Amino acid sequence: MANSLNDRIRSRVEQFAEELSVLIRESAMETVRDALGGVAAGRRGAGRSRPPAIPPMPRLTGRGRSLAKGAKRAPEEIERLTSKLADYIKGNPGQRIEQIAEGMGTNTRELNLPAKKLIANKQIKTRGHKRATTYFPR
Repeated sequence: MANSLNDRIRSRVEQFAEELSVLIRESAMETVRDALGGVAAGRRGAGRSRPPAIPPMPRLTGRGRSLAKGAKRAPEEIERLTSKLADYIKGNPGQRIEQIAEGMGTNTRELNLPAKKLIANKQIKTRGHKRATTYFPR
């Protein structure tokens, strides 16, 4: 009799644990689905269309301005940034590009082309390699 009772208790505990596991999985899937703004792959019914794709994040340049993928900056903007970079380097020689970008309130990717133009025009000179490159006025 005690064996039968223990078996029944063990069976109920296992059944409860299985139900709890299923509920936890469903809750996790629902949380992920809500976070992604769509329907989970396993939950779509036949004939339904796919959930809307999550739009890509806009590329940011400078202080929050978005630039479409593949779009080029206006030549006036590049010239303005080039002269601003030259002035900054004259006032703050020996800084790395990360420090310059922080000081100018922009990002390093936006400064790449203006820096290359200044180097090519021999308006600034560099010392070091890769991330250790420091910039000086000529």
